[in-house]
Amino acid sequence: MSIHPQKLERLDEIIRNLSATLDVDAFLQSLVEAACELTGSEVAGILHYRVASDHLDFVAAPFSLRDKLLGVSLSLRGSAAGWAFQNSRALALDSSAEQAQLMRDMDQTGVTARSILAVPLMFRGGPLGVIEAVNKTGDAHYTEEDIAILETLASLATLVLREQELQERLDASSGDEATLERLKSDFIAITSHELRTPLGLILGHATFLRETAGEDLHEQLDVVIRHATRLKEIVESLSSVNNYEIGAARVRQHLVSMTNVVREVTQSFQEQAQRKGVRLNAQGGADPLAVEGEAGKISLALANLIHNAIIFTEAGGEVKVSAEVAARGFVKVSVADSGIGIPAQDVARVFDRFFQVDSHLTRKQGGMGLGLSVAKAMIEMHGGRIAVESVEGKGTTVSFLLPVESGATKAFL
Repeated sequence: MSIHPQKLERLDEIIRNLSATLDVDAFLQSLVEAACELTGSEVAGILHYRVASDHLDFVAAPFSLRDKLLGVSLSLRGSAAGWAFQNSRALALDSSAEQAQLMRDMDQTGVTARSILAVPLMFRGGPLGVIEAVNKTGDAHYTEEDIAILETLASLATLVLREQELQERLDASSGDEATLERLKSDFIAITSHELRTPLGLILGHATFLRETAGEDLHEQLDVVIRHATRLKEIVESLSSVNNYEIGAARVRQHLVSMTNVVREVTQSFQEQAQRKGVRLNAQGGADPLAVEGEAGKISLALANLIHNAIIFTEAGGEVKVSAEVAARGFVKVSVADSGIGIPAQDVARVFDRFFQVDSHLTRKQGGMGLGLSVAKAMIEMHGGRIAVESVEGKGTTVSFLLPVESGATKAFL
C-alpha cells in the first residue's frame, strides 16, 4: 500500500528526529502527535507491555491527554490493543455492535471510542507493545494507508522502547556485578580442582598403556593423550588467571635470564612452526638480560604469545621473538608475526578472558580465548605490562615489559 508523498515527507522528518533527540519520552510523544496528524485521528497512544502486571501501560499520549492516559493500563483480554498484541497484527474497529466490546476499555481513559486502529510493536517476531489511533475524523473508517503509516511509526517506537528496556536491564544488573564475579570465580576454582584429578589419571593410564600396548593401539592412545593434555592446559590456564584475579597467585623471586627464556621457549615451538610452514626465529645477543621473577610463569606467558602467533600466521609467514633492554630499567620481549592481524575494534579486548575475534579466519582456529589473558596475568604478576599492536591483514606484535629489579615497578606509578 502506497502512502501520499506529503505524508512520506512527514515520516521522513520524524525518522531524522530519532537520531537528533536523546529524550525517549519526547520522541514517543512526537510519534503519537504524528499518528493523530497523519491518520486524521482525535487521539493516539503508545502502550508498552509489562510482564509483571501482564497489562499494556500507556507510555505516550498527545500533550492534551497526557495526565489522563499516562499510567492507565489495558488488559490483554477484551481490548483492541490486547487483541493486536496477542495476535501480532493490526486491528481496525468501527462502532458496529459486534466490535464495541473491544473498544470499551477506552472508557476508563475518558475517551469515547467510535473507531480504533491498533498496530503491534514487533521485535524479532514478538510484540513489545501497541500503538493506537482512536476516532478517525468525520466518523470515517481507517484505511490501508492508515495501517501502513501506523506500522512505520510502530517500527520507530519499537527501536526506542527496546533501547530503553536494555538500558533498564543494564542499570538493574550493575549492582549484581560483584556477586556475578564471585560466582564466576567460585565456579572456575571448583571446576579446575575437580578436573585435575581425573585428567591426571587419564593421562597417567593412557601414557602407561601407550608404552605397553601393541602398535595397533598407539594411534588411538595418542589421540587420548593429546586431547587430555589440551584439556589439562585449559584447566591450568583458567586456574592461573583466576588465582591472579582473586589475589591468590604468588611469585617466587629469582634472577631469570630472559635471553635463555626466549631461546628455550622458542625452541620448544619449532616443531609446531615447521608443521604449519611458518618460520620461527629468536633474536637476541649474549647479554643475559636478567630480571627478577619466576621463570616458569614468564615462560608460560611467552609460550602463549608464540602459540597464538603461529596459529594465526598462514603458511609461508614468519614469527619473530626478540628480547632487548628497554628504557628506565626494563627488559622488553616482543613476539611479532606476519599473520592475519586483529580488527581495530577488537584490539582493546584481546586480553579479556574468553574473548575471541569473531571472524571466519580466527574462529576456525578453535581455542577458548585464554592465551592472551593468561599471558597478561603472568606479566602483571611480575609488575610488568603487556600491549598489542596490530593491523588487520598485515600482522600483530605483542610486547611485554619486565622490571630489571623489583624496585623498578615504581616507574609505572
